[in-house]
Amino acid sequence: MNLSGIIAISGKGGLFTVAGQSKNNVIVESVIDGKKFPAFSSNRISALEDISIYTYEGDELLSDIFKLIFEQEKGGEAPSHKDNVNDLKKYLRGIIPEYDEERVFTSDIKKLFQWYNLLHSANKLELKEKKKDKVENKEAAPKKETAAKKAPTQKK
Repeated sequence: MNLSGIIAISGKGGLFTVAGQSKNNVIVESVIDGKKFPAFSSNRISALEDISIYTYEGDELLSDIFKLIFEQEKGGEAPSHKDNVNDLKKYLRGIIPEYDEERVFTSDIKKLFQWYNLLHSANKLELKEKKKDKVENKEAAPKKETAAKKAPTQKK
């Protein structure tokens, strides 16, 4: 998953993209409704591409977790963040069995599912591999010009 440019602002509901920059603030645009407003240095801003979930063996990037959910749901929506907390924990445990249950709080799990569904509804979720496969297929396919230039040579 490509989460670059998507941010969360503490105290503000939803997710945002950076639309511009001014002298004393950053102009952000809501992923949900497209409304723009300034975010100041006093706001706590977190880039989604830098966020990870604690595991017993280290950390798991949010983009990797979103990819696992995307594959699990076959591109559909994840369970709602308003569902039963135990069901959400069970779902997360099914995707990442080694997540650290002591350091990952209930609010973190809810936020994970809420963010996934926000990005899903805004059509911001797409796998990186699809783009790479397209590029590789273009490179692997021979060009018509090259094939036409390679005429069989006759021996004398």
